[in-house]
Parts: sequence; C-alpha cells; structure tokens
Amino acid sequence: MQIVFMNQMSRTDEQGHSSFAQVWIGEEEGVWSLGWRDIEPEGEAADDDWYEGGSWNELLCVYRHHLARKLAEGYRPIIEGIFNETGEIGGRNLHMQKLQCYSELHGSEELYTELCAWRRRKAASGRKAPYFIASNRVLRLISAFVPQSEEELLQLPGIGPAKASEHGAEWLEITAKIERKTTFPLDWVYHQLPEDVFVSWLYKQKEEKYKQELERYRIRRSMLLGIAEGATLEQLEERTSLSRRDLIEQLEGLEKEGYDTEQLVQAELCTVPDAEQAAVWKAFEELGDTFLKPVLQRVYGQEKGGEEVGGTEKLYERLRLIRIRFRREESSQASAG
Repeated sequence: MQIVFMNQMSRTDEQGHSSFAQVWIGEEEGVWSLGWRDIEPEGEAADDDWYEGGSWNELLCVYRHHLARKLAEGYRPIIEGIFNETGEIGGRNLHMQKLQCYSELHGSEELYTELCAWRRRKAASGRKAPYFIASNRVLRLISAFVPQSEEELLQLPGIGPAKASEHGAEWLEITAKIERKTTFPLDWVYHQLPEDVFVSWLYKQKEEKYKQELERYRIRRSMLLGIAEGATLEQLEERTSLSRRDLIEQLEGLEKEGYDTEQLVQAELCTVPDAEQAAVWKAFEELGDTFLKPVLQRVYGQEKGGEEVGGTEKLYERLRLIRIRFRREESSQASAG
C-alpha cells in the first residue's frame, strides 16, 4: 500500500504528559484506506482502521468526522491547516461562538429546563414548531447569562428587537427569580474561557457537523444503489431507516442534482390510474407546483381523505412523485427553449 498523506498529531494532558499519533491515507489498486495510529512510548504502534473502500468522497467524509473527534479530545496537528482552523478561529463570529461555548459549559440546567417547558407551552398554544419560538442555543444563552432587562437580552446572539419584543417580558419574568453570578456586558467571557477549552468545543461542533454530512452521504449512496437495483420505497425504508416521507424528500433532492430517479418513480406510480395522473398534471399546470394542498383539493375534492389508498398522506406522496416528473419536464422544456 502506498501512503499518500500523513500528519503527525500530539496531545498534552493536564499532568503535562504528551501523547503522539498519526493520521494517514493510503491507496492500493484503487482501494482507499484511512486510519489512526497511536504511538506508544516504547515506540510500538496501535492502529485503528477508519475506512477501507473505493469511494474517495466517502473517505473524505469519514476523515473529517473522525479527525474532528480526535481534535475535540485535545489532539493537535504538527502541520496546521487540516480544517483551515487558524482562519476560522478568530473570524467575525468569534464573539458569538465564545458566548455559545460558555453557555453550553456553564449554563444552569434547571433554568434551561424551565425555559424549554415554557417553549413547549408557547408552541402548543400558538400551534407552532418549538424552534420557531426559540432555538436551543438561545435558551442556553439565557440560562447561562440570566439577563434581567431587555437591554441585556439584546446583547445575546440570536435575540433581536423583534424576538425581544415578542418574548422578552416572559423570559425576564422567569430570569427575575434567579440570582446570577455574572454581569453584563459579557466581555469577561473572553478572559474567563480557556482557549484550549474553546478550541476543543469548536472541534466538537465540527464533529457533529461532519457526522451528519457522513450520514447524508451514505443515505444518498444507498438510495442511488437501490434505485439502480430497482428497489421500492418499502425496501429503501429498510435499508436507510428513513420514513417514506423523508425518502421522497431525498428523491426530490437527487432529482434536483441531476440524478435519474425515474425507475423508482415509475415503480411507485404504476398502480395509479393514468386519468388520475393526468388530472394531477393538469392541476400543476394551472395552479403551480409550489404548494400541494390546492392541487390535492382540486383533484381529490375538499372532503376526500384518500381512505381507499391509505389516507391523505398517501395522496400527498402521489402528488410529490408526480411533481418530480412535472418539474423534470418543465426543466427540460426550459433548457430546450
């Protein structure tokens, strides 16, 4: 095997003891390998194989995810620039990132739990998704810094005048009961938050980001292989553990990227009468393809719930599959014109 990339890594623990390792990429006859090697004090090596296969793109996803985890554990590269870290640490979002880091490490869990309960009640009464009310990060920031006035609320990233006006009074009613140990403004966070702790936190965020990226890549690859093999949505559910709704969203994404999904679309629509498909197509032409509810009502009526085909959700599934074809045709005609 030929080693095409290697970087030395080191870590120093709280007692001052140093550990050394290597991350490497190798290739042999079109097969890529990726691994981590711990260098023992006696000079012995302990290998941890991270990847072996023929996909360079998948290898990169695995590399970023696993390496971010090692960096979060305190390892640092002897050769800098693995993630362009010097450019990212110290950028324009530094203030926001440091406040977020501090809030996650030092926030009050009791206050955060109370704020989450408030958000659930607010979302239920307004019939909105909780994240429309406030993100977890915003609630973490409030739980850590315990603002006591609207002016202080506005110093927290993610809270602007509109959000403060809408929810500020209720947040301040909750925080007024808490005796805080810190003050505003929050410049003191820069000095109190150790740099190595902050950098490790940043890499932890990257680890989660790259984990999701790797999962998306593997789902997409599994879907493309399944489509090529003639798999149905039901079979893809078993392969990917995604719901049918999520699978169709993935299918729509693949279609936008230019992949041929017709084999799967055809397999799922083969039992839908031609007249019904034609009626849906005509509705898309007349009503547009952005919103599905008007098309559903035009084709199936206000009262029909789709019981004979498995419910309204099944009808929406049909509409989305036909919409894939409709958009493909519209795109093709636009390109030809």
